[in-house]
Amino acid sequence: MTRYVVLFCVLAAAVCQAGAAAEPATAKESPRKAGPGVKIKEGKVTEKTVYDFTVRDARGADHPLSGLKGKVALVVNVASNCGFTPQYEGLEELHKKYGKLGLEVIGFPCNQFGGQEPGTNEQIQKFCSLNYGVTFPVMGKVEVNGKGSDLLYVHLKEKAPGVLGSEAIKWNFTKFLVGRDGRVISRYAPQVKPAALAPDIEKALDMPVE
Repeated sequence: MTRYVVLFCVLAAAVCQAGAAAEPATAKESPRKAGPGVKIKEGKVTEKTVYDFTVRDARGADHPLSGLKGKVALVVNVASNCGFTPQYEGLEELHKKYGKLGLEVIGFPCNQFGGQEPGTNEQIQKFCSLNYGVTFPVMGKVEVNGKGSDLLYVHLKEKAPGVLGSEAIKWNFTKFLVGRDGRVISRYAPQVKPAALAPDIEKALDMPVE
């Protein structure tokens, strides 16, 4: 009986050694897939920032947001026929006051709220210039909610949800403040006037550039 036990142990050890020899000594881990809020660079998983996105300008050309590096950005979904449309004036004032200090105001026309931005990109550009003297960039029309949401807005909503954790944009002129590091600082409801953001903008501008 003892000889059978010894023989069994010898055979088991041989099988284990054969299996170990078949397994590479430096087996690599399976590659990790980046989720919606992360990216993989040089094998490292890092958090995505606004700099990682490219949008379309009013002419349909690519506009990489990597050009914002080191700046503070105020991203706003705008509309021409909304009760909040006069906020264009306040946004332009912020642009003029803080632009030289590193603030970039960016408008994104959207027709998802009451159909209040029905015009073409060209018509929107003329409206902003003639009626409000807008000099900050107003991009091409986008969707900010639903399956067709621009990827930038998917990111903004994920990083700065609204009331009770709801990510959906509620109406025109919702605002997102982005820091010099490309990360979202705050989200502001449509009724919050641009001038009320001045203290937060100044604080963001005072942060050192990484």
